[in-house]
Amino acid sequence: MATEQEPDSFDLFDSFRQFLGLERDVLVLSLAMLAFSLSFQMTSRYIPEYLRVLGAGAGVIGLYGSAGNLIGAVYPYPGGALSDRVGSRVALTGFAVVSTVGFALWWLAPALGAFALGPVTVPAWGWIFLGLFLAQSWKSFGLGATFAIVKQSVPPNRLAMGFASTEIFRRVGFLLGPLFAAALLAVTATFLDGFRLVLLLALVFGAVATVVQHVRYDASEDTLGDSFAGLAGVKRDLREMPATLRPLLVADTLVRFANGMVYVFFVIVVTQFLEVGFRGFGLRLRPDAFFGVLLGVEIAVAIVTKAPVSKLAEYTGLKPVVGLGFLVYAVFPVLLISAPADQWTLVALFAFSGLRFAGLPAHKALIVGPAERDAGGRVTGTYYLLRNTVVIPSAALGGWLYGSDWRVVLPLEGVGLPAMTLTAGPELAFGTATVVGLAGVAYFAVYGREFEAYA
Repeated sequence: MATEQEPDSFDLFDSFRQFLGLERDVLVLSLAMLAFSLSFQMTSRYIPEYLRVLGAGAGVIGLYGSAGNLIGAVYPYPGGALSDRVGSRVALTGFAVVSTVGFALWWLAPALGAFALGPVTVPAWGWIFLGLFLAQSWKSFGLGATFAIVKQSVPPNRLAMGFASTEIFRRVGFLLGPLFAAALLAVTATFLDGFRLVLLLALVFGAVATVVQHVRYDASEDTLGDSFAGLAGVKRDLREMPATLRPLLVADTLVRFANGMVYVFFVIVVTQFLEVGFRGFGLRLRPDAFFGVLLGVEIAVAIVTKAPVSKLAEYTGLKPVVGLGFLVYAVFPVLLISAPADQWTLVALFAFSGLRFAGLPAHKALIVGPAERDAGGRVTGTYYLLRNTVVIPSAALGGWLYGSDWRVVLPLEGVGLPAMTLTAGPELAFGTATVVGLAGVAYFAVYGREFEAYA
């Protein structure tokens, strides 16, 4: 009987740890990831449509994507250094509080309305930009802390499975979040009404996750590294970056730049460009609600494939698994923009897109594996600082191509080909993204290196 257990040995999480083979800290981190993933996936994939409804055009939406890229570039390094210095518990709690405030600001944006910024009046969508800088804190500032927790909790040759465990929880949130959003949108009259309910629920999840991770995380195992040393520290960490990461970084940057060009427009392609809803099984969904279902399909595939593929990496090595994920990232944009306006075709495409997540645990293991024990946060932060800095303008470039109206004729007769006309618009933006992504895949195939523990 439970009442006969010794008090010191009683732990509500024991059965979960035994089932999943997780250490306590990794499990607490996984549960926090679940809650914040619910919040992020209920909201972030719909924010471009939220901006459009609030009056933003394609250029502004592209700038929003680039602002997210900027945050992704700037936040991880100081966040990783801070977590190494003060410990993961304190760092993650602070980041969680700030993120929850960001969700609240997104929710309040329509009610706050336009505001003056000097001589310029900024529409209500300006609050969305401000909220972005807050809401991304747990995800981006806390990136190094989450990597460090896994690294200090599992042996080197099990890193991919350790990351797979946290990723499964995270992707369950990614699965349920869009479905919650789809359900709320389906029962409300307009997108704006439904999405504000989604934002309110996300705020609640963020608040609960903040409390749970602070109370349940055991900080006694935290290891503390050096304090943040400013630009000198950044330069030092760049010089000391393990050689294994350099070709991975180049390829990853190309693939992520490609994805960044069009990622914020996925929802708009489904709801405005293709205008595909869903009919069947007694349901009739608007395109905005159907998009949530498509995201659910994508993540369901990711969840089902993640653990088996991570286990496979222990036999094949990390490089083939990471390369598979890169390839799916690269080809998805051109497949989506050229798809017919058919609901089942989109279901199949988003199921295929879910395979790109299968390589993420191996990818993370390839990043943090070569790092020294007390430097996991800094190595992770340095890697993402470099990658995300280069990726910053990708969404703005994609937004310019997506929303512009111009044509360029390329005279190719000299090389025996007919003249080609490039017309700005969704097709050019998505097609260019795939070309850039495939360049990254090819580079990784030739120059990518294996982590010794998996070789």
